[in-house]
Amino acid sequence: MISTAIRVARVGSAAELAAAVLMMLGFPAIMVAALIPSVYAFAAAAAVTYLADHYLHRKGSYLVNRLSKVRAGLSIRFLIRELLLILLLARLDLANNLIYYGAIGCFIAFYGLQAPHGAVVTLIRNRRRMPVATRNVDLASRIRIPDAPPQGLLNRSAEKMLHLDLAAVVGLLVAAEAGSSVPGFIGIGVTLFLGCLYVLALMPYVRGNKIPPTAEKVLAAVDDWLREYKPETVLYFSGSKDSAYQVNMWLETMEQLDSKPLVILRERVILANLAPTTAPVICVPGGVHLMNMDLSNVRVALYAANVGKNIHLLRVPTMKHVFIGHGDSDKLASVNPFSKVYDEVWTAGRAGRDRYAIADVGVRDDDIVEVGRPQLAPIRTRQAVPEGTAEGRCPTVLYAPTWEGWDGDPGNTSLVLAGENIVKKLVKADPPVRVLYKAHPFTGTVSKEAAAAHRRVVALVEKAAAARAADARFTVDTADQAKAKAELARIETRLAELSGPAGDRGDEAEATRDGVVDIAKHEEIARLRAEWNDAYWRSFPAWEHRVITGAEPRLYDCFNVSDAMVSDISSVVSDFIASGKPYAVTDSAELGVEEFKRQNTAVRAAVILSNSAAELGELLDAVRDPAADALAEDRKELKQYLLGPDDPTSIEQFNTAVANLTLKADTRNLGQESRAAAAGTPGADELSDALSAQPPTA
Repeated sequence: MISTAIRVARVGSAAELAAAVLMMLGFPAIMVAALIPSVYAFAAAAAVTYLADHYLHRKGSYLVNRLSKVRAGLSIRFLIRELLLILLLARLDLANNLIYYGAIGCFIAFYGLQAPHGAVVTLIRNRRRMPVATRNVDLASRIRIPDAPPQGLLNRSAEKMLHLDLAAVVGLLVAAEAGSSVPGFIGIGVTLFLGCLYVLALMPYVRGNKIPPTAEKVLAAVDDWLREYKPETVLYFSGSKDSAYQVNMWLETMEQLDSKPLVILRERVILANLAPTTAPVICVPGGVHLMNMDLSNVRVALYAANVGKNIHLLRVPTMKHVFIGHGDSDKLASVNPFSKVYDEVWTAGRAGRDRYAIADVGVRDDDIVEVGRPQLAPIRTRQAVPEGTAEGRCPTVLYAPTWEGWDGDPGNTSLVLAGENIVKKLVKADPPVRVLYKAHPFTGTVSKEAAAAHRRVVALVEKAAAARAADARFTVDTADQAKAKAELARIETRLAELSGPAGDRGDEAEATRDGVVDIAKHEEIARLRAEWNDAYWRSFPAWEHRVITGAEPRLYDCFNVSDAMVSDISSVVSDFIASGKPYAVTDSAELGVEEFKRQNTAVRAAVILSNSAAELGELLDAVRDPAADALAEDRKELKQYLLGPDDPTSIEQFNTAVANLTLKADTRNLGQESRAAAAGTPGADELSDALSAQPPTA
């Protein structure tokens, strides 16, 4: 019942739900207390609404945001409470008392202060909202960007300003109970004084040297940096907050390029969720600003997703445009007809090329280049099965289903129809195995059935983990675990120190000014994260079932500690194939084994599961005894077909592809200039400038 209420109310926890209920009930209680009248009942009910409101705001509750849509926003709630206080005073026969008129005058004046306060806060935020935001770009030496106002002044500013009425409310209640106007006027004075002081504290940040430079100056400084840096290869990305992983997976590759890299983002929310990188990053929300940016030195543009905003860069003819995607799988998204707008499409191996040929969506074979998957370098190949139980062997099986997708196809995810069957068989396996469950981050965002299945699978894994912990067959090395946990705490403390205080991050303008990465700190963080990963897996028994949530540990870290995987048709399967370990894929749409393999290249060396998961025994046999692994050779052949050869390395193949395409771009641009010179028409660079000056068409 509680979980259903939490889901309906869109709150994050039972505590948030309780706070929401108390706030909703508190206002009727205040009205009843005012009508009775009862000062103590009014004070108690008002205190509940104050505390509940504050708690929900501090948690960033979705419910609080939705209240403003039904005419019950923050200001309205405070105003209602104050009007009910005036009603209380009237019911206490204080309508002819000076304190009654003082209360009315106070609240009118107090709400009069809301307008200048809100205007100043909005003005500060708008002026400090840069036309572009950057990381690892030296703008501080080119323009002066002042420090951000203290976060205490701007963070949840409306809530803080409105809560200043608390002094007046308390003073008036004391005055009503004590029969003396003095406490009421003291409270009124404190409220109005603090309100004026808050507005005055913000005023310095809207004048003089506290104002950031204009958009024109910022854009000119960015162009000046671009002319000096001369970027050659751009990674371009646009998307929602949840799609940030699609660009994050390419950052390390960009850092390893032989050419000068640049990352261009289109949404501020992506920048806020971007992984740490040493590559320069420019976030340009405005299409016109992007098209006016000096990118004349760029020769190769890489696109990780097919989105409408790609057109703002695709229109530049002096660079070559490449679709690199954000995964390699047999899903329809991997052969999107939109891909034919690019000069080239880069795939991991031969399978990607054949996929486009079969789909016949207009992408020419000559425009496809096989470059491997540079991101797969951290994936380790099969290791010995770990020691974990008295019987000596406790292999780890990772269950990593993909999400349900947008189209309702039952073949998208195994979670709804097969998830519980898979987990039940794994946790009951004999000899035992350890289960790691890591769901796709989008799971349950579209389908209620998928969300419910996810919760049931989590419950199954947690219940099995508790049962195993009580099983005498499974022993615990408490000393080693304690050492690992202490190591985790040490690493997390140091990481927190390197990241800085969470509440002292400044704003976008300040982050742009100070966003040049400290290489030594970046390298230390990378080393600490590797140490954290090692300590994390040692901090609990090697036989303990585990639900993996959040960004850490990463999916590839789960690959490396697993001996086998169960998943669905997605890039997760293609990536896991790099390990050479046994894997199973669920035919949730019940196509049949042969048809399923025909339609999906990545499952041709997999154990195919039905929704009953009856075939899991074959996978577990292959894990426990390599001699029983009938698909080992098939996986080797499939790995090369899907991901390309191991030699040269994928990053070497990638750099070669960038160099070859750069040469094509230079050849094209020189040809354009030669023809332009002969004909007396604008050259390639002039043509690019002319195109950039045109308004966006999409």
